[in-house]
Amino acid sequence: MTAVRRNNVKVLGQGKQAMIFAHGYGCDQNMWRFITPAFLQDYRVILFDHVGAGRSDARAYSRARYGTLKGYADDVLELCRELDVTRGIFVGHSVSAMIGVLAAAAEPERFEKLVLVGPSPRYINDGDYVGGFSREDIDGLLESLDSNYLGWSSAMAPVIMGNPDRPELGQELTNSFCRTDPDIARHFAHVTFHSDNRADLPKVKARALILQCSQDVIAPEAVGRYVHRNMADSQLMVLEATGHCPNLSAPEETVAAMRLFL
Repeated sequence: MTAVRRNNVKVLGQGKQAMIFAHGYGCDQNMWRFITPAFLQDYRVILFDHVGAGRSDARAYSRARYGTLKGYADDVLELCRELDVTRGIFVGHSVSAMIGVLAAAAEPERFEKLVLVGPSPRYINDGDYVGGFSREDIDGLLESLDSNYLGWSSAMAPVIMGNPDRPELGQELTNSFCRTDPDIARHFAHVTFHSDNRADLPKVKARALILQCSQDVIAPEAVGRYVHRNMADSQLMVLEATGHCPNLSAPEETVAAMRLFL
């Protein structure tokens, strides 16, 4: 099976330089629908679904391969080889920001720029490092997710989205979570929330834009500032957008920040 077929790849746009969009946990490529139109004239836009999400081929899923974020980064690099991507731009939301970091560190020639939306190299606090969660917080979150994934999705998606005055956004994220294969989603959650990619940040040579949302319960501002300090050629931009999904809640501000960087 080709990576293009496995990951339900769509290629759009009129430009030569590739811009790959990678969605976050519980989402699919549809989450970029308000962002990508702004770049179709100037870039070759590549959209895909992680295995287990959207219309990817779930038969390709392996708990061994996807037992760490490296398996997802390997998928990205396979896509790049099949589509002949070099010196492209990687746009990653949430956990996919670190997937992009791993891919860029492994094969630096693939990406000259990274746009990291709400990145977090580690979610659990560790000494002086503030990830936003205690180990007990994460254990409780994962226990709830394991015991009742649909109930957890309904409760957590609006919290992750933020913007309580716009309940339709939380409902969209809830629906997206509920469309994801629950067994794969449970495993991906454990992999995501137990990951620690702090040591990978300095390995990236590409220029990086860190888009930090205000009042983000998943990746608080201290995390964005940590990522910025540990990536040599990076720029931090704190958005007025609140919550964890500015690609849905504040697409115009997100596009403007990306254009300024690019």
